[in-house]
Amino acid sequence: MVYFLVERTVALPLGEAWRRVTCWARHGEVVPVTRVRVVTPGPTGEGTVFVARSGLGPLAFDDPMEVTVWVPPTEETPGRCRVEKRGRVLTGWAELEVRPGPGGRSRVVWREDLTVRFVPALFDPVLARASRWIFGRAVNRLLRGV
Repeated sequence: MVYFLVERTVALPLGEAWRRVTCWARHGEVVPVTRVRVVTPGPTGEGTVFVARSGLGPLAFDDPMEVTVWVPPTEETPGRCRVEKRGRVLTGWAELEVRPGPGGRSRVVWREDLTVRFVPALFDPVLARASRWIFGRAVNRLLRGV
């Protein structure tokens, strides 16, 4: 099991930061060798299901996920989203939080607990560093709107 944390402070209003990090289809544009398909009709909320297909050729696999907590931010409360990973290869969860930051900015926190089946625990430290780097870059690109 691998746990990692990514935190960013951005010059965006809360609602815009939230919209950017919870636009599931865009995740496929910013995570390497990954495509994302939203299965359920919008708008996003509890029960939304999406599938990330990661990898190349015969090494590709599906990572089905479901939104189990959906609380958009308000001026008084942080936004919080929890996604449960329900695949045969990847299991675990991810939590996204968007809250007020210093100077009218937004603070984005991404926490993830990830298990990769068939990968021995010996590789957890390497997997944690790689995941933090990959998802850190993805969050940066999502927040920049790139």
